[in-house]
Amino acid sequence: MSGQLASKVAIVTGAASGIGRASALLFAREGAKTIVFDREQDVSGTADAIRDAGGQSVAVTGDAGEEADIAALIDRAQDEFGALHVLFANAGITGNARGGFFDSDAANWMEVLRVNLIGPFLAVKHGAPAIERSGGGAIVCTASVAGLRSGAGPAPYSASKAGVVNLVQTAAQQLAGTGVRVNGIAPGLIETGMTRPLYDNARAKGLEDRIGALNPMGRGGEPEEIAATALFLASDAASYINGQTIPVDGGLSTSHPVNRPPGEPRR
Repeated sequence: MSGQLASKVAIVTGAASGIGRASALLFAREGAKTIVFDREQDVSGTADAIRDAGGQSVAVTGDAGEEADIAALIDRAQDEFGALHVLFANAGITGNARGGFFDSDAANWMEVLRVNLIGPFLAVKHGAPAIERSGGGAIVCTASVAGLRSGAGPAPYSASKAGVVNLVQTAAQQLAGTGVRVNGIAPGLIETGMTRPLYDNARAKGLEDRIGALNPMGRGGEPEEIAATALFLASDAASYINGQTIPVDGGLSTSHPVNRPPGEPRR
């Protein structure tokens, strides 16, 4: 490891599994003192893994869409480590993905928007002042290719992630001159707890080779591949990148998906 986050303090939300866990582990390997946050008690396992590897980490449970929980999380980071330099607002849910657009109810929409969009807003609202007081740093938010155009996820989820793309742009403007950069990541199909039913279903039907077939690389992604981008955006290597959402999707978002017949050459 190259110590890209040496002497930094970082928060990662949604850190019990998937992208959040992979990112917290990578941040710690790169030298960050980490506060890992999730609504699941399993987040303690992420902190344990970091400490077992020689790093410093504290696990906090709470709701990413509740303002009191996020405000307390920011305070905890400063109480434990005296500063805050990086905040990865990664926590998210799909909500009730069953049924079509007109079968979705307002309560489902509200819950998805609360966690996926209000959550990152709260992270910026409470995290940015702490990062500014610490001398500047970075906020990274998890969006999705589903937020770039329709068809890549359930309607409430897609709308929430489209909101994250705009939130990143708006926050970058609002924080001009503070030394706080705000960027987003738009993952494609990544194997996590959220997408596991899709992967399991494909494997059960012998269709594993079709996973990721709609992107030019012809495969799904791994949480570690998103974590690598989160590390880059959090580090000083991305010092002139601000207000952007970077797709990490094997090329899926470069075109409207085309479903090729089985066996058709990709070139």
